[in-house]
Amino acid sequence: MSKQSVISARIDAETLALVDKIAAAQGRSRAWFVNKAVRDYVEQESAMLAFLQEGEDAIANGDYYTQEEMERWLAERQSGLAEQRRAAG
Repeated sequence: MSKQSVISARIDAETLALVDKIAAAQGRSRAWFVNKAVRDYVEQESAMLAFLQEGEDAIANGDYYTQEEMERWLAERQSGLAEQRRAAG
């Protein structure tokens, strides 16, 4: 088991009431619920930061398409699909 730390945070009464309601409905303590909520949020934010960094790295390496390139590609795809439909129908 990892070492645990205690933190303190201010929370409005309405949010605290919701925390207590959900924790009670799940048969969990307030501390368990808050720990899980913080962990889930931190994991989501960490994944988002990694995703953004991956994009920044790709841009730095020149691995991206410009708006004009994407518009041209999309137009070519739409044109090709339209031709296929005309030929089939």
